Amino acid sequence: MRRYSLHARRGDVGSVGVQEWRHSASGESRADETNIVKAKRKVLVYTPSNEVITSYSHLQRHLYALGWERYYENAHLLQFHKASTVHLISLPTDFSKFKSMHMYDIVVKNRNMFQVRDM
Repeated sequence: MRRYSLHARRGDVGSVGVQEWRHSASGESRADETNIVKAKRKVLVYTPSNEVITSYSHLQRHLYALGWERYYENAHLLQFHKASTVHLISLPTDFSKFKSMHMYDIVVKNRNMFQVRDM
């Protein structure tokens, strides 16, 4: 199925440009695409026990066991520092705002201990 959109180009008085969109041959609808996106929610997994991290208290236990210490200086962030490194992990105080970028930050600073997986 093809759709066309006519629009005037900037600076071209009287000329018309044509854009063409093609839908995939598989016939997938937007609803299917939305379901696929929703199905790929990211989760942080503690790899030694294969546990999905579901709360900050759960995450804190694992970070403390790995030598991380909590900083209490900023009330708007949860921050952790490891004395043997210059690394600092900063997380939003609300776990519902814990996004994949925060997860990857934890993974990079704790090699082989955490993974980010699609749920």
